[in-house]
Amino acid sequence: MANTIRWEHGDDGIVLLTLDHPGRSANVMNAEFGASLTTTVDRLEAERDRITGVIVTSAKKTFFAGGDLGTLVRLTPADAETSAAGAAALKHAVRRLETLGRPVVAAINGSALGGGLELALGCHHRVVLDDPAIEIGFPEVTLGLLPGCGGVVRTVRLLGVVDALTNWLLRGQRHRPQDALAHGLVDEIAADRDALTAAARAWIAANPDATQPYDRKGYRMPGGTPSTPALAAQLPAMPALLRKQLKGAPYPAPRNILAAAVEGAQVDLDTAFAIEGRYFTELATGRIAKNMIKALFFDLQTARSRAAGGDHEPVRSVAVVGAGMMGAAIAYVCARAGMRVVLKDVTAEGALRGKAYSAGLLDKAVARGRSTPQKRDEILGRIQATGDVADLAGVDLVIEAVFEDPALKHKVYAEIEQVAPDALIASNTSTLPITLLAEGVSKPEEFVGLHFFSPVDKMPLVEVIRGERTSEATLGRALGVVRALRKTPIVVNDSRGFFTSRVIGTFTNEGVAMLAEGIPAATIEQASSQAGYPAPVLALMDELTLTLPRRIRQETAAATVAAGGTWHPHAADAVIDRMIDDCGRTGRSGGAGFYDYRDGKRAGLWPGLREQFGGTNLDTPFEDLQERMLFIEAIESVRCLDEGVLTSVADANVGSILGIGYPSWTGGVLQYVNQYDGGLPGFVARARVLAERYGERFDPPPLLCAMAERGERFE
Repeated sequence: MANTIRWEHGDDGIVLLTLDHPGRSANVMNAEFGASLTTTVDRLEAERDRITGVIVTSAKKTFFAGGDLGTLVRLTPADAETSAAGAAALKHAVRRLETLGRPVVAAINGSALGGGLELALGCHHRVVLDDPAIEIGFPEVTLGLLPGCGGVVRTVRLLGVVDALTNWLLRGQRHRPQDALAHGLVDEIAADRDALTAAARAWIAANPDATQPYDRKGYRMPGGTPSTPALAAQLPAMPALLRKQLKGAPYPAPRNILAAAVEGAQVDLDTAFAIEGRYFTELATGRIAKNMIKALFFDLQTARSRAAGGDHEPVRSVAVVGAGMMGAAIAYVCARAGMRVVLKDVTAEGALRGKAYSAGLLDKAVARGRSTPQKRDEILGRIQATGDVADLAGVDLVIEAVFEDPALKHKVYAEIEQVAPDALIASNTSTLPITLLAEGVSKPEEFVGLHFFSPVDKMPLVEVIRGERTSEATLGRALGVVRALRKTPIVVNDSRGFFTSRVIGTFTNEGVAMLAEGIPAATIEQASSQAGYPAPVLALMDELTLTLPRRIRQETAAATVAAGGTWHPHAADAVIDRMIDDCGRTGRSGGAGFYDYRDGKRAGLWPGLREQFGGTNLDTPFEDLQERMLFIEAIESVRCLDEGVLTSVADANVGSILGIGYPSWTGGVLQYVNQYDGGLPGFVARARVLAERYGERFDPPPLLCAMAERGERFE
């Protein structure tokens, strides 16, 4: 078994422990590390009389990456006892380190996330390199886990229950060094690596008898224990806050974190460690953590790796044509990434309004201390607002973001080619086939789709669409753009609606169809929230505007008929038509939709929905409502895979979570099928029940049935 910790005993008596897992790019908390840590602590205890202090640092770019997710993702309930024992052994080794009787300092030279921060908290003092790329935090909750190596216990004892939960544990915040210092888990910032080591040595010299605060006589927990009246008065609000945040969705990690923090704060340290261990084991061996780790770590890595590397010339200048909401936002993220941007609209005034969007975002960042006036001015200085197409001359890339009309887009492409004949042209269309749009350019092999998601500055995904004639070189250049924007790409082949728009359309249609069945709107919204969707389905429809799906439906119907097919209306169509034509309600942008709005803010569901569509159907099982939305998106995704629109399972899972809000607890649309009770055969059986009750759209596709019969999974 490889030794993952290097030992260097200096003349001053200080032992420098360097974390350096052989053959790995990052240090992880696995069996090899556990054995190395135990051996190292054995030696520290044996040689204690010759030791004046200990410094823990790293030979890697990161300080410590956390738990070994490759091991965690394979755990099952049958592994609970082994998993709990392993976590307890690690905790015991860290506890021995902090009770060594010598000062121990963590010299954090890179990001310390999860297990890395837990190891650092087992030291008496933490010095962090002043590098804005470094992140400090506990992201476990975002993967369905909790910090299981003493992280919950020590954070609560150092900061207090409320501070620990709100600033570190429940939301998985990642703090930069200065923020981590302000929030109390970092003690000192060092300007460079030499200063980092020097600060650690100086602290050891000044604190020869260092101990943890909670090991000192007279220690009192900051803010008090749960039996303290002031804290006891605050605690009932925490579960309520959690319920509001989760909206009934099946995310057990925040609940377990809250329980471990509160229960652990009422008992001695060793018992608190045991409580934390039980809650960790429940999560680590459960289904939801596996789903989230697979999608949000392994599948995400697979998707990101596609954009890595390549020898294409970087894009230094980009033109964005169309300065509406999407175009303005795309211009902002390009400028933020260091590109020179020409933002073109029909008029200079329209382009300036688009540039003002960037100014607004940057002003907010400055006001919140996340940026400086100098950085704001630099980014704004990269954006040229114009109404003159001649200003596009010489750009490397043009991203078209005009109205969803093929004729208009073709006219725009002709103008672009006149002034920027060598530019790569990409369309931000969300539904129109790239092959159809490429008919408007002279070099269709240099035409590609780059589908951004709103709000562009926050959404991490870009759907890269390859048309029938898009070349591999063009695809590579497009992926390079996504990489430069620090976003995650998925690559899909051409089809109307591609993957994301096509699949999310089935979700919104299903929710609206429930209205037509007389199901109360509030019940529909509650079902989608408790299924784990970040936005209730009718609220999402209002955000998209009701006219958009109708226009997409009309265009798709016309194209289907023109190709010799038959168009089959959906039950949602009549509801949307009535809302627009009879009720004059088009969504949030129109001031009225499924919801009422006051001053642009949602003010409750429109009471008229009951009059228009009933609302007395209380017989449909609530579980059916939830699963209809989850199943219909999964089924459509299987069709996309079968048709070759999707090119990988990882893209399906990542794209569904990051792009269209499929609940992350599922692991994504295809992992939801894998993990359904009974696997693929169980999913197929349930889909047939839903088809019998609600329509043939739930019939499992042949690919799914064949895979179920063969005992396969989506991998």
